[in-house]
Amino acid sequence: MKKLKNFLLIPIFLFITTLLRSQSIYEPVDISKVKFDLKEMGTMWTFDAVPTDYFEKKYGFRPTQEWLDDVMKSALQFGGGCSAAFVSEDGLIMTNHHCARNVLLGLSPKGENYLRDGYYAKTMAEEIKVSRLFVDQLIQIIDVTDEVLTAFRSGSTDEEKIKNRSAKISEIEKKNSEETGLTCRVVELYKGGKYSLYLYKRYNDIRLVMAPDFQIAATGWDWDNFTYPRYELDFMFFRAYENDKPVKTDHFFKFSAKGAEEGEPIFVVGRPGSTQRLLSVAQLEFFRDKQYKYTLSMLNEQYNIAYEQFLANPDRFDEMLNNVLGVGNGRKSFAGRYLGLRDELIMAKKRDFEKNLIAKVNGDPALKSKYGHIWTSIKNAVDELSGIYNDYITLSFRSPYTIAAQNAITYAEQMKLPEEKREGRFKKDSLNVTIEKLYPVVNFETDNRNLRVVVNYMNIVLGDNHFITREIFGGKVGDEAVKYLVSASNLVSKEKFVKLLKESTPDQILKSGDPFIRYQLYSNDKRKVLEPKYREIQNTLSVLNQSLGEVVFSVYGNQIPPDATSSLRISDGVIAGYEYNGTLAPGKTTYFGLWDRWYSFGKKAYPWGLHPRWQNIPDEFDLSVPIGFASTNDIVGGNSGSSVINRNKEVVGLVHDGNLESLAGDFIFLESNNRTVATDSWGLMEALKFVYKTDRLVKELQQGKIN
Repeated sequence: MKKLKNFLLIPIFLFITTLLRSQSIYEPVDISKVKFDLKEMGTMWTFDAVPTDYFEKKYGFRPTQEWLDDVMKSALQFGGGCSAAFVSEDGLIMTNHHCARNVLLGLSPKGENYLRDGYYAKTMAEEIKVSRLFVDQLIQIIDVTDEVLTAFRSGSTDEEKIKNRSAKISEIEKKNSEETGLTCRVVELYKGGKYSLYLYKRYNDIRLVMAPDFQIAATGWDWDNFTYPRYELDFMFFRAYENDKPVKTDHFFKFSAKGAEEGEPIFVVGRPGSTQRLLSVAQLEFFRDKQYKYTLSMLNEQYNIAYEQFLANPDRFDEMLNNVLGVGNGRKSFAGRYLGLRDELIMAKKRDFEKNLIAKVNGDPALKSKYGHIWTSIKNAVDELSGIYNDYITLSFRSPYTIAAQNAITYAEQMKLPEEKREGRFKKDSLNVTIEKLYPVVNFETDNRNLRVVVNYMNIVLGDNHFITREIFGGKVGDEAVKYLVSASNLVSKEKFVKLLKESTPDQILKSGDPFIRYQLYSNDKRKVLEPKYREIQNTLSVLNQSLGEVVFSVYGNQIPPDATSSLRISDGVIAGYEYNGTLAPGKTTYFGLWDRWYSFGKKAYPWGLHPRWQNIPDEFDLSVPIGFASTNDIVGGNSGSSVINRNKEVVGLVHDGNLESLAGDFIFLESNNRTVATDSWGLMEALKFVYKTDRLVKELQQGKIN
């Protein structure tokens, strides 16, 4: 295990050793001749602008408006960030296990562990209500572009324009919510080139029907996350209720008995979170050189801590591993995107798109007059942001120690004032009670681990010759820096804190040399200068990106889909394998692979272990049945839980994520190797029948209704 631990803690940069490619490794590419194709903007189509001509030309299938309306209303937005769908007329909902697994421990009665072992409601009465969980069903889309842009353009400064835009959006949402009784949200599309009002029916009574065991829902854990080939069943079933009865709906996806064939048109219906495909090259370079680079550095540090805690708490295996997966998911997501930004092929394509767009603008006098300045202005704003970014992102460090430091500073500043000018809690009669309350709750072990994360992160961002790293951290890193800070501080225990405040003058506190007080004083002074500047730059970029979106929409219109915005989309594609690492990935994987992993890695619990119910192959089980597939559908984070359907509106799969190559899809869609990774409907049904033996659920899925 020690060797495994050391291997896991190697920075992610080391185990991803090749740049993303959109072609075979055997085909050299002349970067100077790389061209962008509009299809590389992807296929995340909004339901009010589905390219039916394109569908018919590519697949020989032209969806009717009735088909589109039914599909739109069958899909759901699940909770705060995932996708789902109705899969029976009685309100049965299908989504991913990872979208809702955090509720399982809280639902488990004493002596049970629904996260580890799963749950199945054998009867309707056993379906468990999940508090604060909701799903939203999109009912209607209304174009409100003119209203929002008119308000936006009425502002005379960048700040005014943004405030006017926000006010108008709030006004539209409030007015329509009151008139319809629906949940209404204005969605920004094309970075502000278009605005649509989405009207949702919300279901608040959501009950758990079935969850598989944690192990099968996340086989391979953080190692298999964002990879393919893949062998997991990442699913969960809920039911929507109204008036204490199952919802009756005319809009739902039936289950396909055998799934889809390779090459058959299939559609992912869900809510992709966000993409940055329309942004300027200057902003992508900023992500590459600053924002994503440093975010990944922080996530590497957090992952190390999460994994240490996992190893240190074997009695809390599932809970701690869930934490590892949470941090690991974000880490690998940023690593994949960062890798894409460092791929010269991808960046060459983005530069070519921008060059062609600028040429189109400059070739039209009206567009040039209005939008010709955009790219230079964005570059200037980004350069200015880059100049302050490192300092700015290291000023917001918060821990119980810095909270204690700020409270000590506030106390000292108040005590410098005459009694009559102090806040009430700092007057003599309240002072002793206030001092006791000023010290925050400290968990020495946890907070010191987190302090190590911040120290290491700041050394990466600021370097070892910055005031913070040199003077406050004493030039130390890691555990040595933590020991130095803790030994030099009077804020690491309540007793020392109270003594400092009671026995020191205000000036003695402020000049005490305590490292956390020094940091907080430095941070307070710097924020006064940098925060207004940062807001100003962000406002400028927001306005410029609004203009960029307008010109992109003006030039290309609905030829390209808008960036993902956590709003419902439909993406077309087919099941298809692809080249990777010098070999081929199959379009579909089978149950043979699941048990091969289990045996090949020595039947260990981590990372390719199996729950006891899976360790013996059921007699009825056909191992050649597909468990998962890869398809050319265009997805990003937020599509988790999306149904994959065929032209008959039947479920053929359940999306759980993409492959590693898909993470560059934040900026560009390369169909050659960008893949959606999904659980196959056939394999899922086989598991429900022969492993989980969920007869009631199987019959409902087969018939599309409760018996």
